[in-house]
Amino acid sequence: MSQSELTREVARRVFASEFNDSTYTFKESDDERAPNYALLPTGDRANRVFVVGTLTETEDVGEDSEYWRGRVVDPTGTFFVYAGQYQPEAASTLRDTEPPAYVSIVGKPRTYETDDGTVNVSLRPESISIVDDATRDRWVVETAERTLDRIEAFEEWEAEQEAPESGSTAPANEYAQMARERYDSPVVNYRNDVIQALEQLEDVEDEAEATA
Repeated sequence: MSQSELTREVARRVFASEFNDSTYTFKESDDERAPNYALLPTGDRANRVFVVGTLTETEDVGEDSEYWRGRVVDPTGTFFVYAGQYQPEAASTLRDTEPPAYVSIVGKPRTYETDDGTVNVSLRPESISIVDDATRDRWVVETAERTLDRIEAFEEWEAEQEAPESGSTAPANEYAQMARERYDSPVVNYRNDVIQALEQLEDVEDEAEATA
């Protein structure tokens, strides 16, 4: 196993709505090889993410060489995935897969500022795999749990800031602090997204049972 594999960052599970709001990126050292992190609005950092959704559209948007864009939808929104010559296996999967199809993706967040100052967030895949609906369903449940964990930690930290004399033992949370400084989106929005995702999953399961 290589050193890079030994030190590879954990891939965070994150819904599209939060991923697309993660517009602030940073490094934690001046080393040019230091990892680049996206700041999640729920108070964590992500160098890599793990997402699962429905690949609804693919397009070769390259000019001089192939550069594939994929549109991947989860219950809360859309991930845009880009793969070219430096991600040959992922680009090949986008080229060869006929939408719609369930896919799982491990990749890195990338931000791009448009001429009008809008920051768009996309995903540069390390790997893309075709999966089944059961895998997608498990991802929705696990991502809901991870998101709620982050929200709970954020809210505990926030309560401590507002009432430090209350005797709370909430731990220091530097990423929650950064998120509150950088973003104006209340974390309750992401709690609502979790509820929406789980309700949508229940609706799909109910439909499946009704047609079985």
